[in-house]
Amino acid sequence: MEILAVLVAVVALLVALVVGAVTLRRTAPGRGEGVDALPEDVHGLRREVAALRAEAAAALRHLAVVRYDAFGDMGGHLSWSLALLDDSGDGVVLTSIHGRSDARTYAKSIRGWRCDQQLSPEELEAVENARPRG
Repeated sequence: MEILAVLVAVVALLVALVVGAVTLRRTAPGRGEGVDALPEDVHGLRREVAALRAEAAAALRHLAVVRYDAFGDMGGHLSWSLALLDDSGDGVVLTSIHGRSDARTYAKSIRGWRCDQQLSPEELEAVENARPRG
């Protein structure tokens, strides 16, 4: 008798689970049909994430600095080249050449990881170091 009661309880539980799943499937909010349908707010979040990714791709987020001695008689690595680039390799290379009596600063535009002007070895190194790996 006890076994029969347990079997009836198990069958009742299974029926309740099946009915609950069918009800959930019919009332699932969002687009589409079935359990895989997502609520509208999830689709909105996906659109927002895609917009943020597109915005981040245009941000100058790849950077590298190369410090060096521009002149043999000076030390301290006071001269530097800084590459600031976005995901497409567009941006700028800034260079400051430090001498005994003055410092000069240069800016060169970069498009697609290349420059129309000739880059110094240090500027080339900064651009290559800013390029994402992998």
